[in-house]
Amino acid sequence: MHFHLDADTATFRDGVRDHLRDVLSPEFEERIYRSGVAHDDAFAKGLVDKGYFAPCWPVELGGQNRNAWDEQVLKEELMRCDAPVYLSETTRMVASIIREIGTPELKDRILPGAINGDITIALGFTEPECGSDVAAAATKAVRDGSGGDADWVINGSKMFTTNGHIADFIFLLARTSPDKPKHKGLTMFLVPCASDGFEAQAVWTLSGERTNITFYSDVRVGDEWRIGEIDGGWEVLGLSLRYEHASGWGPHLIRLLNHAEHWAASTRSDDGAPAIANADVRRRLARVAMETEVSMLLQRRCVWMHEQGDIPVAEGPMSKVFSTEALERASQDVVEMVGADGLRSYLEPTAPEHGRFEHSLRFSLGTTIYAGTSEIQRTIIAQRGLGLPR
Repeated sequence: MHFHLDADTATFRDGVRDHLRDVLSPEFEERIYRSGVAHDDAFAKGLVDKGYFAPCWPVELGGQNRNAWDEQVLKEELMRCDAPVYLSETTRMVASIIREIGTPELKDRILPGAINGDITIALGFTEPECGSDVAAAATKAVRDGSGGDADWVINGSKMFTTNGHIADFIFLLARTSPDKPKHKGLTMFLVPCASDGFEAQAVWTLSGERTNITFYSDVRVGDEWRIGEIDGGWEVLGLSLRYEHASGWGPHLIRLLNHAEHWAASTRSDDGAPAIANADVRRRLARVAMETEVSMLLQRRCVWMHEQGDIPVAEGPMSKVFSTEALERASQDVVEMVGADGLRSYLEPTAPEHGRFEHSLRFSLGTTIYAGTSEIQRTIIAQRGLGLPR
């Protein structure tokens, strides 16, 4: 097993870097940060034009037939630059599920627009009273009428529907059989956000990101918007969580480390020596560097497993939980290393490294919650990786 990139993948990565260097100007970065929204239509269209939106997809569906390593280095470069791609990622994830199990009509209706940037899809899983227990969803979908053309009427709410205020659709988990066990009575729908009765209200996070609480008040959708079998939503949800749980956050560590090293090399102490001459500074940088390396290796192991035809059931959560908790540790370590100046605000002109240390400290706290909390990840590792009982 090795994780060295071949020449073609390295060339592809270099092209991605060149493109991001051209489009991610400081002005663009500030505008995205101040908006709190990790999406920009023009940026997403630029990825499509360059072939960087869904490179692994077949050419006939808008992709380039590239391999998993090409897709991995693309993800790494986008994350390392903190590019605004979250809505693009959720759109692509849901499009992959529709491609796998959707009806021919739904595929024709959604896939072309999703892959060329004309359609966007946000996730509607978590509910205000359920926390990480997604299967406890109380949002209801009730059949109105009989026969295959009968509508579903949806009532309820979802929390942390990031980008739900700008997306075209919500990939929604709803309860369709309240009398069945909670994992057995769920169904997945694709809900058009233009539907009557849909509303998104802003919720601002510690990192400055806008997410949403979304409300569904007698929202009517046809059965053609159902994805998977009735009461088979937990299995459909499993496909999406398989993608999310195999995430890695090592590139965020790389960006933090690069800024920390630059600060250490360019900052002088009272005696005129560079900060990096201090043994404590070197120790902290070394610790961040080691955990960055482990984070990247854990994520690339997941890619290698996919390439071998295996599903990283436990290995994906291992990558996610280690890299996010490492990012949290590293962010705290770096701020302690820099001192009080490290808490100056993001983009504040006098802040070290433009305030990226302070932002990383705030941002890192949420990463241990995204795509399943660390507790959920550890449960998956224990049960599915180690075979331990519930």
